[in-house]
Amino acid sequence: MPWETKDIMSLREEFVHLAMKEDANRRDLCERFGISPQTAYKWLARFSAEGSGGLADRSRRPHHMPSVTADEIQQQIVALRHRHPAWGGRKISRRLRDLKEEAVAPSTVNSILHRHGLIKEEPHRLAWQRFEHETANALWQADFKGYFETLSKRCMPFTVLDDHSRFNLVLQACADVRTPTVQAHLQAAFRRYGLPVRMNFDNGAPWGSPGQPGQVTSLALWLVRLGIRISYSRPYHPQTNGKEERFHRSFKAEVLNGRSFNDLAHAQRAFDRWRRVYNHMRPHEALGLNTPISRYSPSPRRYPETLPGIEYGLDETVVRVKWNGELRYKGKKFKVSTALQGHDVAVRPRVDEDGVFDIFYAHHHCGSIDIADH
Repeated sequence: MPWETKDIMSLREEFVHLAMKEDANRRDLCERFGISPQTAYKWLARFSAEGSGGLADRSRRPHHMPSVTADEIQQQIVALRHRHPAWGGRKISRRLRDLKEEAVAPSTVNSILHRHGLIKEEPHRLAWQRFEHETANALWQADFKGYFETLSKRCMPFTVLDDHSRFNLVLQACADVRTPTVQAHLQAAFRRYGLPVRMNFDNGAPWGSPGQPGQVTSLALWLVRLGIRISYSRPYHPQTNGKEERFHRSFKAEVLNGRSFNDLAHAQRAFDRWRRVYNHMRPHEALGLNTPISRYSPSPRRYPETLPGIEYGLDETVVRVKWNGELRYKGKKFKVSTALQGHDVAVRPRVDEDGVFDIFYAHHHCGSIDIADH
Protein backbone atom coordinates (compact mmCIF):
# COMPACT_ATOMS: atom_id res chain seq x y z
CA MET A 1 0.00 0.00 0.00
CA PRO A 2 1.24 3.58 -0.57
CA TRP A 3 3.29 5.15 2.20
CA GLU A 4 1.68 7.95 4.19
CA THR A 5 3.48 11.20 3.76
CA LYS A 6 3.93 11.83 7.49
CA ASP A 7 5.73 8.43 7.89
CA ILE A 8 7.68 8.34 4.66
CA MET A 9 11.14 9.04 6.10
CA SER A 10 10.80 6.52 8.92
CA LEU A 11 9.47 3.89 6.49
CA ARG A 12 12.34 4.45 4.09
CA GLU A 13 14.88 4.16 6.89
CA GLU A 14 13.21 0.99 8.11
CA PHE A 15 13.23 -0.53 4.65
CA VAL A 16 16.88 0.30 4.07
CA HIS A 17 18.02 -1.09 7.38
CA LEU A 18 16.11 -4.30 6.79
CA ALA A 19 17.25 -4.63 3.18
CA MET A 20 20.91 -4.26 4.16
CA LYS A 21 20.90 -7.29 6.42
CA GLU A 22 22.96 -10.22 5.17
CA ASP A 23 20.04 -12.63 4.87
CA ALA A 24 17.50 -10.06 3.60
CA ASN A 25 15.13 -11.00 0.81
CA ARG A 26 14.94 -7.64 -0.90
CA ARG A 27 12.29 -8.63 -3.44
CA ASP A 28 10.03 -9.74 -0.61
CA LEU A 29 10.71 -6.53 1.27
CA CYS A 30 9.77 -4.53 -1.82
CA GLU A 31 6.42 -6.26 -1.89
CA ARG A 32 5.88 -5.68 1.84
CA PHE A 33 6.71 -2.02 1.58
CA GLY A 34 4.84 -1.58 -1.67
CA ILE A 35 7.73 -0.27 -3.73
CA SER A 36 9.35 -1.36 -6.94
CA PRO A 37 12.85 -2.95 -7.06
CA GLN A 38 14.08 0.10 -8.97
CA THR A 39 12.95 2.41 -6.14
CA ALA A 40 14.50 0.08 -3.56
CA TYR A 41 17.92 0.15 -5.24
CA LYS A 42 17.69 3.95 -5.48
CA TRP A 43 17.15 4.30 -1.73
CA LEU A 44 19.90 1.83 -0.93
CA ALA A 45 22.36 3.66 -3.16
CA ARG A 46 21.52 7.08 -1.65
CA PHE A 47 21.76 5.72 1.89
CA SER A 48 25.16 4.19 1.21
CA ALA A 49 26.43 7.47 -0.21
CA GLU A 50 24.75 10.06 2.04
CA GLY A 51 23.27 8.31 5.06
CA SER A 52 19.75 9.11 6.22
CA GLY A 53 19.87 12.51 4.51
CA GLY A 54 19.93 10.79 1.16
CA LEU A 55 16.44 9.43 1.77
CA ALA A 56 14.76 12.85 1.71
CA ASP A 57 12.77 13.95 -1.31
CA ARG A 58 14.73 15.96 -3.81
CA SER A 59 13.42 18.73 -6.02
CA ARG A 60 13.08 17.83 -9.66
CA ARG A 61 14.25 21.30 -10.62
CA PRO A 62 17.75 21.64 -12.06
CA HIS A 63 20.45 22.52 -9.51
CA HIS A 64 21.03 25.91 -11.17
CA MET A 65 18.07 27.99 -12.32
CA PRO A 66 18.83 31.56 -13.42
CA SER A 67 15.13 32.42 -13.10
CA VAL A 68 15.07 31.64 -9.36
CA THR A 69 15.75 34.68 -7.17
CA ALA A 70 18.78 34.28 -4.91
CA ASP A 71 18.04 33.71 -1.23
CA GLU A 72 19.88 36.90 -0.27
CA ILE A 73 17.71 38.99 -2.61
CA GLN A 74 14.56 37.32 -1.32
CA GLN A 75 15.62 38.15 2.23
CA GLN A 76 16.25 41.75 1.23
CA ILE A 77 12.81 41.98 -0.40
CA VAL A 78 11.19 40.64 2.76
CA ALA A 79 13.24 43.04 4.90
CA LEU A 80 12.20 46.02 2.75
CA ARG A 81 8.57 44.99 3.06
CA HIS A 82 8.86 44.73 6.84
CA ARG A 83 10.47 48.19 7.01
CA HIS A 84 7.90 49.67 4.63
CA PRO A 85 4.68 47.61 4.96
CA ALA A 86 2.78 49.77 2.45
CA TRP A 87 5.28 49.24 -0.39
CA GLY A 88 4.27 46.90 -3.19
CA GLY A 89 6.20 45.10 -5.89
CA ARG A 90 6.91 48.13 -8.07
CA LYS A 91 8.32 50.26 -5.27
CA ILE A 92 10.48 47.47 -3.85
CA SER A 93 11.73 46.51 -7.33
CA ARG A 94 12.77 50.09 -8.00
CA ARG A 95 14.35 50.48 -4.57
CA LEU A 96 16.50 47.39 -5.18
CA ARG A 97 17.63 48.92 -8.46
CA ASP A 98 18.45 52.20 -6.75
CA LEU A 99 20.51 50.27 -4.19
CA LYS A 100 22.49 48.75 -7.09
CA GLU A 101 21.21 45.29 -6.25
CA GLU A 102 20.23 42.61 -8.74
CA ALA A 103 17.32 43.62 -10.97
CA VAL A 104 14.10 41.92 -9.87
CA ALA A 105 10.86 42.36 -11.79
CA PRO A 106 7.88 43.77 -9.84
CA SER A 107 5.91 40.60 -10.59
CA THR A 108 8.70 38.50 -9.04
CA VAL A 109 8.75 40.73 -5.97
CA ASN A 110 4.99 40.32 -5.61
CA SER A 111 5.33 36.54 -5.91
CA ILE A 112 7.93 36.52 -3.13
CA LEU A 113 5.73 38.73 -0.95
CA HIS A 114 2.75 36.44 -1.56
CA ARG A 115 4.87 33.41 -0.71
CA HIS A 116 5.82 34.96 2.61
CA GLY A 117 2.26 36.05 3.37
CA LEU A 118 3.21 39.73 3.22
CA ILE A 119 0.77 40.96 0.61
CA LYS A 120 -2.90 40.65 -0.10
CA GLU A 121 -4.98 41.53 -3.09
CA GLU A 122 -6.70 44.91 -3.01
CA PRO A 123 -9.87 45.83 -4.88
CA HIS A 124 -9.25 47.39 -8.25
CA ARG A 125 -9.35 51.17 -8.24
CA LEU A 126 -10.04 53.38 -11.18
CA ALA A 127 -6.99 55.45 -12.11
CA TRP A 128 -7.19 59.17 -11.58
CA GLN A 129 -6.30 61.43 -14.45
CA ARG A 130 -3.23 63.15 -13.07
CA PHE A 131 -2.24 66.73 -13.65
CA GLU A 132 0.97 68.29 -12.47
CA HIS A 133 2.73 71.60 -12.97
CA GLU A 134 5.71 71.52 -15.30
CA THR A 135 8.28 72.92 -12.90
CA ALA A 136 9.10 72.65 -9.23
CA ASN A 137 7.76 75.45 -7.01
CA ALA A 138 5.04 76.45 -9.48
CA LEU A 139 2.54 75.25 -6.87
CA TRP A 140 2.81 74.11 -3.29
CA GLN A 141 -0.12 72.35 -1.62
CA ALA A 142 -0.55 72.77 2.13
CA ASP A 143 -2.90 71.22 4.67
CA PHE A 144 -3.25 69.74 8.13
CA LYS A 145 -3.58 65.98 8.49
CA GLY A 146 -6.35 65.01 10.86
CA TYR A 147 -5.23 65.15 14.47
CA PHE A 148 -4.36 62.23 16.72
CA GLU A 149 -3.69 61.99 20.45
CA THR A 150 -0.27 61.41 22.00
CA LEU A 151 0.10 60.50 25.67
CA SER A 152 0.64 64.15 26.54
CA LYS A 153 -1.26 66.27 24.02
CA ARG A 154 -3.00 66.37 20.67
CA CYS A 155 -0.83 66.30 17.53
CA MET A 156 -1.84 68.05 14.32
CA PRO A 157 0.58 67.20 11.48
CA PHE A 158 1.18 70.14 9.16
CA THR A 159 2.32 69.20 5.65
CA VAL A 160 3.40 71.06 2.52
CA LEU A 161 4.03 69.33 -0.81
CA ASP A 162 5.48 70.51 -4.11
CA ASP A 163 3.02 69.72 -6.91
CA HIS A 164 5.55 68.92 -9.64
CA SER A 165 7.94 66.68 -7.74
CA ARG A 166 5.77 65.51 -4.79
CA PHE A 167 8.72 66.59 -2.65
CA ASN A 168 7.65 67.08 0.95
CA LEU A 169 8.75 70.51 2.17
CA VAL A 170 7.14 70.52 5.62
CA LEU A 171 6.12 67.63 7.87
CA GLN A 172 5.67 69.07 11.33
CA ALA A 173 4.06 67.78 14.51
CA CYS A 174 2.07 70.81 15.69
CA ALA A 175 0.07 71.37 18.86
CA ASP A 176 -2.36 73.80 17.19
CA VAL A 177 -3.40 75.29 13.85
CA ARG A 178 -2.95 78.93 14.80
CA THR A 179 -1.47 81.46 12.38
CA PRO A 180 1.79 82.03 14.34
CA THR A 181 2.49 78.28 14.37
CA VAL A 182 1.92 77.86 10.63
CA GLN A 183 3.73 81.05 9.74
CA ALA A 184 6.84 79.99 11.68
CA HIS A 185 7.06 76.66 9.84
CA LEU A 186 6.37 78.22 6.45
CA GLN A 187 9.02 80.84 7.13
CA ALA A 188 11.56 78.08 7.82
CA ALA A 189 10.57 76.34 4.58
CA PHE A 190 10.81 79.58 2.58
CA ARG A 191 14.29 80.23 3.95
CA ARG A 192 15.45 76.77 2.93
CA TYR A 193 13.62 76.20 -0.35
CA GLY A 194 12.72 79.71 -1.55
CA LEU A 195 9.30 81.03 -2.49
CA PRO A 196 6.75 79.23 -4.67
CA VAL A 197 4.70 80.96 -7.36
CA ARG A 198 1.41 79.80 -5.83
CA MET A 199 0.10 77.97 -2.79
CA ASN A 200 -3.21 76.14 -2.58
CA PHE A 201 -5.19 75.56 0.62
CA ASP A 202 -8.56 74.31 1.72
CA ASN A 203 -11.05 76.71 3.29
CA GLY A 204 -10.23 75.86 6.89
CA ALA A 205 -8.28 77.82 9.47
CA PRO A 206 -5.80 79.46 9.50
CA TRP A 207 -5.57 80.14 5.76
CA GLY A 208 -9.28 80.24 4.98
CA SER A 209 -12.65 80.89 6.50
CA PRO A 210 -14.97 77.84 6.69
CA GLY A 211 -18.06 80.04 6.68
CA GLN A 212 -16.87 82.22 3.80
CA PRO A 213 -14.89 80.17 1.25
CA GLY A 214 -11.99 82.13 -0.19
CA GLN A 215 -12.20 84.80 2.53
CA VAL A 216 -8.79 86.38 3.06
CA THR A 217 -6.99 85.88 6.40
CA SER A 218 -3.96 87.46 8.04
CA LEU A 219 -1.84 84.46 7.00
CA ALA A 220 -3.01 84.84 3.41
CA LEU A 221 -2.15 88.54 3.47
CA TRP A 222 1.37 87.71 4.63
CA LEU A 223 1.79 85.30 1.72
CA VAL A 224 0.46 87.88 -0.72
CA ARG A 225 2.99 90.42 0.59
CA LEU A 226 5.69 87.87 -0.22
CA GLY A 227 4.51 87.82 -3.83
CA ILE A 228 2.91 84.37 -3.55
CA ARG A 229 -0.39 83.80 -5.30
CA ILE A 230 -2.93 81.94 -3.17
CA SER A 231 -5.85 79.77 -4.17
CA TYR A 232 -8.42 77.68 -2.35
CA SER A 233 -9.93 74.28 -2.96
CA ARG A 234 -13.61 74.12 -3.75
CA PRO A 235 -15.67 73.38 -0.63
CA TYR A 236 -16.27 69.64 -0.14
CA HIS A 237 -13.85 68.78 -2.97
CA PRO A 238 -10.62 67.65 -1.25
CA GLN A 239 -9.37 66.22 -4.57
CA THR A 240 -8.48 69.80 -5.55
CA ASN A 241 -5.54 69.28 -3.19
CA GLY A 242 -5.29 65.71 -4.43
CA LYS A 243 -1.57 65.22 -4.09
CA GLU A 244 -1.72 66.36 -0.48
CA GLU A 245 -4.59 63.95 0.16
CA ARG A 246 -2.59 61.10 -1.39
CA PHE A 247 0.47 62.07 0.65
CA HIS A 248 -1.65 61.97 3.80
CA ARG A 249 -2.85 58.46 2.99
CA SER A 250 0.74 57.25 2.58
CA PHE A 251 1.77 59.08 5.74
CA LYS A 252 -1.04 57.46 7.71
CA ALA A 253 -0.34 53.98 6.34
CA GLU A 254 3.43 54.09 6.76
CA VAL A 255 3.83 56.15 9.95
CA LEU A 256 0.66 56.53 12.00
CA ASN A 257 -1.25 53.25 11.71
CA GLY A 258 -0.63 50.98 14.67
CA ARG A 259 1.69 53.50 16.35
CA SER A 260 1.46 55.56 19.52
CA PHE A 261 3.65 58.43 20.66
CA ASN A 262 4.63 59.83 24.04
CA ASP A 263 4.59 63.47 22.98
CA LEU A 264 5.12 65.80 20.02
CA ALA A 265 8.91 65.37 20.11
CA HIS A 266 8.52 61.59 19.89
CA ALA A 267 6.14 61.98 16.95
CA GLN A 268 8.46 64.46 15.24
CA ARG A 269 11.36 62.00 15.32
CA ALA A 270 9.19 59.44 13.54
CA PHE A 271 8.04 62.11 11.07
CA ASP A 272 11.63 63.10 10.29
CA ARG A 273 12.71 59.51 9.67
CA TRP A 274 9.82 58.87 7.31
CA ARG A 275 10.24 62.20 5.52
CA ARG A 276 13.76 61.12 4.54
CA VAL A 277 12.43 57.79 3.31
CA TYR A 278 9.62 59.48 1.36
CA ASN A 279 11.77 62.14 -0.29
CA HIS A 280 15.01 60.22 -0.88
CA MET A 281 14.29 56.49 -0.99
CA ARG A 282 10.65 55.70 -1.65
CA PRO A 283 9.95 55.23 -5.41
CA HIS A 284 6.87 57.21 -6.44
CA GLU A 285 4.62 55.59 -9.03
CA ALA A 286 3.33 58.93 -10.35
CA LEU A 287 6.95 59.92 -11.02
CA GLY A 288 7.82 56.85 -13.05
CA LEU A 289 9.18 55.24 -9.86
CA ASN A 290 11.68 58.04 -9.36
CA THR A 291 12.05 59.64 -5.95
CA PRO A 292 10.70 63.14 -5.22
CA ILE A 293 14.18 64.52 -4.52
CA SER A 294 15.26 63.54 -8.05
CA ARG A 295 12.71 65.99 -9.49
CA TYR A 296 12.89 68.80 -7.00
CA SER A 297 15.15 71.88 -6.95
CA PRO A 298 14.84 74.95 -4.71
CA SER A 299 13.15 78.09 -5.95
CA PRO A 300 15.43 80.90 -7.19
CA ARG A 301 13.10 83.37 -5.43
CA ARG A 302 14.69 83.90 -2.04
CA TYR A 303 12.73 84.71 1.09
CA PRO A 304 12.97 88.45 1.96
CA GLU A 305 13.61 89.07 5.65
CA THR A 306 11.81 92.40 5.29
CA LEU A 307 8.39 92.44 3.67
CA PRO A 308 8.32 94.48 0.46
CA GLY A 309 5.96 97.43 0.22
CA ILE A 310 2.83 97.46 -1.92
CA GLU A 311 2.54 99.83 -4.86
CA TYR A 312 -0.67 100.46 -6.76
CA GLY A 313 -1.16 102.04 -10.18
CA LEU A 314 -1.66 105.78 -10.56
CA ASP A 315 -5.09 105.23 -12.12
CA GLU A 316 -6.36 103.09 -9.23
CA THR A 317 -8.32 104.36 -6.25
CA VAL A 318 -6.55 103.43 -3.02
CA VAL A 319 -8.74 103.09 0.08
CA ARG A 320 -7.73 102.17 3.63
CA VAL A 321 -9.89 99.53 5.29
CA LYS A 322 -11.33 100.54 8.67
CA TRP A 323 -10.71 98.73 11.98
CA ASN A 324 -13.85 96.60 11.60
CA GLY A 325 -13.04 95.42 8.07
CA GLU A 326 -15.25 98.08 6.56
CA LEU A 327 -14.49 99.88 3.30
CA ARG A 328 -16.04 103.24 2.41
CA TYR A 329 -16.30 104.17 -1.25
CA LYS A 330 -18.39 106.80 -3.03
CA GLY A 331 -20.15 107.60 0.22
CA LYS A 332 -21.21 104.01 0.86
CA LYS A 333 -20.01 101.37 3.31
CA PHE A 334 -18.99 97.85 2.33
CA LYS A 335 -17.87 94.96 4.51
CA VAL A 336 -14.74 93.27 3.15
CA SER A 337 -12.58 91.40 5.72
CA THR A 338 -11.41 92.11 9.24
CA ALA A 339 -7.99 90.76 8.22
CA LEU A 340 -7.66 93.79 5.92
CA GLN A 341 -8.17 96.33 8.71
CA GLY A 342 -5.56 99.09 8.49
CA HIS A 343 -4.40 97.96 5.02
CA ASP A 344 -4.65 99.91 1.78
CA VAL A 345 -6.56 98.23 -1.04
CA ALA A 346 -7.11 99.20 -4.65
CA VAL A 347 -10.60 99.72 -6.05
CA ARG A 348 -10.75 98.98 -9.79
CA PRO A 349 -13.87 99.46 -11.94
CA ARG A 350 -14.91 96.56 -14.13
CA VAL A 351 -14.86 97.43 -17.80
CA ASP A 352 -17.92 95.40 -18.73
CA GLU A 353 -20.14 96.04 -15.67
CA ASP A 354 -21.18 99.55 -14.67
CA GLY A 355 -21.18 100.21 -10.96
CA VAL A 356 -19.18 97.04 -10.12
CA PHE A 357 -15.70 97.42 -8.65
CA ASP A 358 -13.05 94.80 -7.81
CA ILE A 359 -11.07 95.00 -4.59
CA PHE A 360 -7.36 94.07 -4.72
CA TYR A 361 -4.76 93.73 -2.01
CA ALA A 362 -1.49 93.86 -3.96
CA HIS A 363 -2.06 91.23 -6.71
CA HIS A 364 -4.76 89.32 -4.80
CA HIS A 365 -8.42 89.73 -5.70
CA CYS A 366 -10.33 90.08 -2.42
CA GLY A 367 -13.84 90.40 -3.81
CA SER A 368 -16.09 92.95 -5.47
CA ILE A 369 -18.62 95.63 -4.54
CA ASP A 370 -21.68 96.82 -6.44
CA ILE A 371 -22.55 100.48 -6.02
CA ALA A 372 -25.94 100.15 -7.73
CA ASP A 373 -27.23 97.37 -5.50
CA HIS A 374 -25.99 98.83 -2.24
